[in-house]
Amino acid sequence: MTLPRVTVLSLGGTISSTGEGGVKPTLSGADLVADVPEIADVAKVSARSFRQVPSGELILGDLVELAREIRSEVGAGASGVLVTQGTDTIEETAFALDLLLDLAEPVVVTGAMRNPTLPGADGPANLLASVQVATSRSARDLGVLVVLNDEAHAARFVRKTHTQSPATFRSEPSGPVGWVAEGLFRLAQRPVGRRTVSVPGNADAPVALYTAALGDDGRVLDELPRLGYRGLVVEALGGGHVAEKVADRLEKLAREMPVVLASRTGSGEVLRNTYGFAGSEIDLIGRGLIPAGTLDGPKARLLLSLLLRSGADRKSICAVFEKPYVEE
Repeated sequence: MTLPRVTVLSLGGTISSTGEGGVKPTLSGADLVADVPEIADVAKVSARSFRQVPSGELILGDLVELAREIRSEVGAGASGVLVTQGTDTIEETAFALDLLLDLAEPVVVTGAMRNPTLPGADGPANLLASVQVATSRSARDLGVLVVLNDEAHAARFVRKTHTQSPATFRSEPSGPVGWVAEGLFRLAQRPVGRRTVSVPGNADAPVALYTAALGDDGRVLDELPRLGYRGLVVEALGGGHVAEKVADRLEKLAREMPVVLASRTGSGEVLRNTYGFAGSEIDLIGRGLIPAGTLDGPKARLLLSLLLRSGADRKSICAVFEKPYVEE
């Protein structure tokens, strides 16, 4: 029996002892795979380090380049590609790759919540489960998946919800698309509304992320054009609300750059037609803000950043955000 071929690309691992300075990303992709000999029964794996940094050091340009590398590996015959990294930005890496890749082959992003110095380290189990998903025919055409704790989540919905729990990754509002049981991937639901963005180069298009809060007047927003930002995502209160004086500033900015309206709640979707007071979602959309739908702030920021890099104009940006990730 010929085993499927899987490529593991590491963006950063952890050391096996802490010393005095805490854990650091020094293990290579090959090191990670070597620690899980059971993988050899599932797939023929080649592993290498693509980057070797804490996940908070990654930039969007790294992910654009990573997407090219994944396409190259699939073109060379890989049945699936697995990306390993620190968990802090897994949801952003996965969503960016989901936007940049239009592949049938499974692409899985994974990591570990318990580093190798701790009892019950989950890295080896997550790596094995991810390879099992990446080699499953049921995982084809699902977009990029995040696999940890034996669960598989669609990149468009997954969020890190706890600082330490191995069950930190959750998907709202859908739940996981499937799970691993007895070494096999079980697909429970197939996500809809997949979208991709073609980015011709690495031209920078900085997008700010602003979170509304009680009593804040938004004065920092006035500085964004001077600082070189080309777009803004607002994590508004509740269903898409800000104070009236913040709304005035956002209206001014929306004349200069795309301003996307998300919610800071992390679940649900931005309202469109419910509240009508100054600073409500109806008022803000009327002032030129673009509703983010079900996307949270970090994911809306990635989508807007990639669209700006692609050269999309305001009309095109509105059309992309208008397309739902759920069926109506």
